[in-house]
Amino acid sequence: MIWLAILLSCFKSVQAQKTYEEPFRPQIHFSPKSGWMNDPNGLVYLERSYHLFYQYYPDSTVWGPMHWGHAVSTDLIHWKEIGIALYPDSLGYIFSGSAVVDIDNTSGFGKKESTSLVAIYTQHDPLGEKAGNNHFQNQGIAYSLDKGNHWTKYSGNPVLRTPGLKDFRDPKVSWYPEQKKWIMILAAGDRVMFYSSKNLKTWEKESEFGVTTGAHGGVWECPDLIHYDMDGKKIWLLTVNINPGSVQGGSGIQYFTGEFDGHEFISFDTITPLCGYSLCTAHRAGQRFQNNNNSG
Repeated sequence: MIWLAILLSCFKSVQAQKTYEEPFRPQIHFSPKSGWMNDPNGLVYLERSYHLFYQYYPDSTVWGPMHWGHAVSTDLIHWKEIGIALYPDSLGYIFSGSAVVDIDNTSGFGKKESTSLVAIYTQHDPLGEKAGNNHFQNQGIAYSLDKGNHWTKYSGNPVLRTPGLKDFRDPKVSWYPEQKKWIMILAAGDRVMFYSSKNLKTWEKESEFGVTTGAHGGVWECPDLIHYDMDGKKIWLLTVNINPGSVQGGSGIQYFTGEFDGHEFISFDTITPLCGYSLCTAHRAGQRFQNNNNSG
């Protein structure tokens, strides 16, 4: 049996090498062996490995019922494809979201010997969308106790229902240590909404941003909220994609710098540039910003 395991390991290694010899295969950026991939989701670091989740449709090379794929890396260059993390279910497709390492076990999912990895994602109900109602995008959670290899969806899903907005998606969740709570920033039509939770299961609305600020040529989506230090002061950076509405047409990303107190984001300026489908945010804001630690 040992020789068989060694043979299978060598075969997989050769197959992986051949995959990266394909003429159109990216050599640094991750891509799955087959199928359709889209938005990266749930980028976290856990026990000496970087985890990447992503929008994935394994059955075709075009968009279809969305899953979450999963890959890991120790250096952000060489990636190992783990497989499918989350499958569509009766509540809908698994749209974009984020993941957190629940170090303090605020959710109660963790065990003494196992820290829980919690995914927060949008559940998109295609039947509700087809019926023309405005209640087909809600937020659900799932957890893993073995570094993302196996997942259990929370029985109380959805944990956050839409207030009646057709576009209510892409939750980005991070820990706010000053108030010992989780903060969710969520795309909601032509704005973003902020929610907070102590346990990742029960969410309360804090505020909104963007109704009269920024570009509104399309739907807002895939927001993010991070902070960096400049001259001893904490500056918050809010990014939000827009589709369509870019200055070059199609998708784009806009950013806002300001203050965040755990309840409300206040922009320093109401006029912000809109960049064409590139992460120009990092260049505009300078290279001294650091990623917010998505850990409790």
